[in-house]
This record gives sequence, structure tokens and C-alpha cells, in this order.
Amino acid sequence: MFARHVSMVLRPNSVAEFTRTIENEIIPRLRKQQGFKDEITLVVAGGSEAVGISLWDQKEHAEAYNRTTYPQVLELLLERVVEGTPEVKTYEVANSTFHKIAARAASAG
Repeated sequence: MFARHVSMVLRPNSVAEFTRTIENEIIPRLRKQQGFKDEITLVVAGGSEAVGISLWDQKEHAEAYNRTTYPQVLELLLERVVEGTPEVKTYEVANSTFHKIAARAASAG
């Protein structure tokens, strides 16, 4: 399993709109992507920063999303609720109790 970690600075007083945009526009787009498994969105107390973590079955699917759909998602966020450009990092998932992948990750090493 593969993860994309997107950290961003939110505009003042934009948490409600950020949450609505994620729920109503971004998650439906993610669900249409091949290999998409889950999205976890976190907002720091006070609402100045947010993190989105998307989980994918394969690195190739996450990379395809990054090339094709993420630019549209970025435009939606930047226009409405995000200051600056979000920082994207990618990871191989080593453990997830929800997705029960510890044994596969351990045996792959």
C-alpha cells in the first residue's frame, strides 16, 4: 500500500469551507480513481493547517492520480481555502490496523 501526504496552510476562518470542499468535491473524485483506498483529513486546532493522507493500493495508481486529477483538486483548494502551495510527500505504508497490512509489509522486507 502507498500513501500520499499533503500538508497545507489554510486561509483564516476557512475550516468549514475546507471540510465541505473535501467532502463534496475531492473525495468523490478520489473514489473514481483506480486503486484509491482511503482518505484521512486532519485539521490542527485553530484551523491554520491541514493534512490529507490518501491511501492507494499501488504506487502507480497514486502517481496516475497525481498527474491527472490532483492538478484539478489543487486548483479547487487554492482558489478557496489554501494559502501557498501544499507540500506533497509519498510513503510506502508500513503498518495499518484498519487495512490489516502489517504482515504483508513485514514479509516484503
